[in-house]
Amino acid sequence: MGILDILIILPVLAAALIGFGAPARVTALATAGVNFLASLYLFFWCRGQVADSAGYFFRTSTPIAENPGINWALGVDGMALVLVLLTTVVTLAATLFTKGDAKHARLLFSSILLIAAGALGAFLSTDIFFFYAFHELALVPTFLGIGIAGHGDRKAAAWKITVYLGVGSMVLLIGLLGLVLHASGAGGVTFDMVELMAHGATLGGATQNWIFAGLFIGFGILVSLFPFHSWAAPAYASAPTPIAMMHAGVLKKFGLYGLLRLAVPLLPQASQGWAINLLLLLLLGNILWVGLITIAERSLDTMLANSSVMHMGYIFLGVACFNVVGSSGAVLLMFAHGISIALLFGLCGKLRDDVGTVRFDMLGGLGSVAPGFAFVFGLGAFASIGLPGFANFAGEVMVFLGSFKDFGGEIGRLQVTAMLAVWGIVISAVYALRAYRNIFQGEVSAASDSRVITKGWRFPSYLLIAALLIIGCFPNLFLNLLPSTDSAVPGSAATASQTSDHHGHDHDHDGH
Repeated sequence: MGILDILIILPVLAAALIGFGAPARVTALATAGVNFLASLYLFFWCRGQVADSAGYFFRTSTPIAENPGINWALGVDGMALVLVLLTTVVTLAATLFTKGDAKHARLLFSSILLIAAGALGAFLSTDIFFFYAFHELALVPTFLGIGIAGHGDRKAAAWKITVYLGVGSMVLLIGLLGLVLHASGAGGVTFDMVELMAHGATLGGATQNWIFAGLFIGFGILVSLFPFHSWAAPAYASAPTPIAMMHAGVLKKFGLYGLLRLAVPLLPQASQGWAINLLLLLLLGNILWVGLITIAERSLDTMLANSSVMHMGYIFLGVACFNVVGSSGAVLLMFAHGISIALLFGLCGKLRDDVGTVRFDMLGGLGSVAPGFAFVFGLGAFASIGLPGFANFAGEVMVFLGSFKDFGGEIGRLQVTAMLAVWGIVISAVYALRAYRNIFQGEVSAASDSRVITKGWRFPSYLLIAALLIIGCFPNLFLNLLPSTDSAVPGSAATASQTSDHHGHDHDHDGH
């Protein structure tokens, strides 16, 4: 059993122990701490090593079935490693934010561990069967956590997220099965990603189109791509704090990871054909339409929920660049968004627990009552906006630079989209700073004056802020692990042109 197996199996075993009566918080903290240290070891070890021929470290494969070829296959490359670090950091922070005597404590701590195990399994699997199965594993505690331990209209939110993500998973399953059946070589049907990469370029244009449509819709629903986003706001607003942190911060990155890992590299004609026009249009829906909805929110939890949906648009923009700068920016933004939204949801939950409300009209003046809490919340808000020095800024700058990397003097669809998307930064500043003013400035409200912010938020907040600052100031820590040339980026112009020549097609990429 290797380190990748331990990262996945340990949280599952710990969740089972909690179910059988082990001390919930101690067990979850110990497991989250061990996994965090293991991911740090993995990060520093991989920086000094050379990847194998497929670009992975620690790649292992144990046969499960011969026909079709299903293997317990794990491996980690630069992109997966960034998301593994994201998962372990947020898991530790979510565990620290959760009280041991909280209502439904065993359910919450078990859910944190199972979501972490599912996310880690999906990011580390190099077999599509387990890639999909681990994500489905992580959805179960998400549904149960919202339905049983949530607040507000939790039952309606649980049903809505179940229906939406259930439909998304079914559409995704159809697309993945189509990909496996059509991209497998003459040796038989295989779910192995490395083998599929070797044969995927032989897929014809028509086949690529319908398979990509399934993956695009399936992953899009899971990521809350406009207009499939309406499940996210009520789900996150009703979810217990650690569930909101884990799903918005970690699990929602599964769809983006799937697009970069499978859809774009294996289906380059479709991804840079009809899909690019649709993607550029829909991501503007995330940034501008959902951004305006976020401004109109009057409660911190719903504002953060819609903010999370909005910022997915910038990551999609990085995917749509099809070059090393844009794709690297997308990976950085996945990490930065995951950390910053987990921080803000954690602080929002603390505010709800200690003050009793997160409605803007019932709060005010909390900065004079809890100045340290106000300072940390301000750092989280500034990071979400994209203030220089935070990882969010580094990711957003790379995405916008990627949009103009191959700009030849003629404004194309990608450049127009990027210029419109810049207004999303203004929108982010409006709703984030207004929320800060309503909660922490002005006269002290009755709710703020009668309650104090109790202990338990400092260490997880400092942990998440440190992650944002370290990667914001030293982005090369991650960038050195990612492809450094466009020819190595899945779906890049060079790769697409080679595939186009292979199939006898010629595509106009508008400067990609």
